[in-house]
This record gives sequence, C-alpha cells and structure tokens, in this order.
Amino acid sequence: MRGRWRRQYKKYVLCAAGLLLVAVFLFPIYWMIVSSLKGSGEIFSASPSLIPRSLYLDNYRALFQNADFFMYLKNSAVISILSMIGAILLSAPLSYALARKSMKGFGAILFILIIIQMVPGNSMALPLYAMFSRWGITNSYLGVVLANITSSLPFVALVLRTSFLGIPRVLEDAARIDGCSAWGTFLRIILPLTRPALVTCAAFGFIFAWGEFIFALVLLPDKAYWPITMGMRTFIGQHGTDWGGLMATATLSSLPVILIFMLTQKHIVGGITAGSVKG
Repeated sequence: MRGRWRRQYKKYVLCAAGLLLVAVFLFPIYWMIVSSLKGSGEIFSASPSLIPRSLYLDNYRALFQNADFFMYLKNSAVISILSMIGAILLSAPLSYALARKSMKGFGAILFILIIIQMVPGNSMALPLYAMFSRWGITNSYLGVVLANITSSLPFVALVLRTSFLGIPRVLEDAARIDGCSAWGTFLRIILPLTRPALVTCAAFGFIFAWGEFIFALVLLPDKAYWPITMGMRTFIGQHGTDWGGLMATATLSSLPVILIFMLTQKHIVGGITAGSVKG
C-alpha cells in the first residue's frame, strides 16, 4: 500500500514539475499576446498586469492599415517556401546516396554536415555576403534563399538519411527487376515511403527560413525585400520602441509557425523517430 502511494505521489510530482516547466516556456508567448492587447500607458505601467485591464485593439488596426506589413509577410512567405523547396530538392538525393552508397570519405562527409549544422548563422553571414556580392545576387530573393538552404540543408539531409536507412533494400531490388531505373526507383518507390520525414523536413525548413534574421539583415539592404523579421525593426526608433505594435506584429507572424506545428505534429514525431535505431 505504501509503495503504491509512493508511485502515485511520484507521478503527481512529475506531472506538476512538467506543467511548471511548460508554463515557464509558454509564458513569453503569453506575455507577447497580452502586451499586444495593451495600450502604451498600460505597457509602461509601474505595476504590470497579467491580464489587460481593457482590450486595446488599435495596435492591430494600425498594423492592418500598414501596407508595409503585408509586403513583409509576402516576402517572408516567398523566401520561406523557396528555401523549403530548395532544401528538400538538394537534400533528398544527397541523403539517399549517403544511406545507400559505399564511398570513401563517408565519415568525413557526415562529419562536415554535422559541423555545418553547428555553425551559427552570424558566422556564415559575412562569408556568404562576400561570395554573393561577387555573383551579384545580394539584395534579392535568390541570395537569402541560398543562404537559408545552406543553413538548413545539413539538418534536412541527416533526418532524411535516417529515414532512408529504415527502408528495406529488397524494395529497390524488386523495382529494378521490374525494369524501373535508378531515378524511377528513387522517385516512385523510395521517396513516397519517407513521407513523414519529408513533411518534417519541409516544416522545419519553412520555420527556419521564416524566423531567420541575420541573413536578411546582411543580404537585403533594400526594404522592398525585407521579411517580417526585418520589418519588426521599424518599430524600434531612435527615441523609443512601439512595444504594442511590435508585439502585435510578433503575434501575427507567429501564427504560421503555430499552424504548421498543429497540422504536421504527427508527421514531425514520426519523421524524427523514423530510422532512429539505424545509422
């Protein structure tokens, strides 16, 4: 009886600790949303309130009347979608080759991918700017898209590789016996079987590009190409910060990320765990 009580007590303690940890991580998001519904007087009040005393919607009204806000959203969508597609198209053949082909320097290739994934974006921004400026692709979608692909490609390739390792080789042998070419086998047989991993990589590729700031700051001096992360800088002026407008922009720009996680949650879990026991 005492042992059963101890197990239940331990379970309740762990649940309480888990809820507390989740609350700590979610509180900044809650504070962002609450601050977007406050006026300047309440935001700078000496006694901050966890719940707005009165809903202040002028922050959102001003945002929807700002044409630049929709331009920033469009730029973010274009950059994120192109970065996602580019990362998938380049990583899928690479990860398949790493999973199936025996080659010299295989360990070195994996080591390089891991190292690139660990390099922070601010360390890559200036070398990429020096290279892209010679090619004449700065201040354009192409430059920042290639930079985002460079940053997300190692993660996508490693996740897809583990998924390819979980697919039996006999399926490829059967397809080739039936007369399917190597590319046909890859595109028609193997790639559809990695759908959870593809959805996972697509979701993370989009999210990485959507929240990226350093590459846009270095490669996009023209306001016409700014994503939403750069657009938030306009609320920070020389004489102060419009916290209400900034929090409203941050809240609305977070909605695509939240929606993607809600729609692809099952695929993301399956994609990350697929083939995790192999490698």
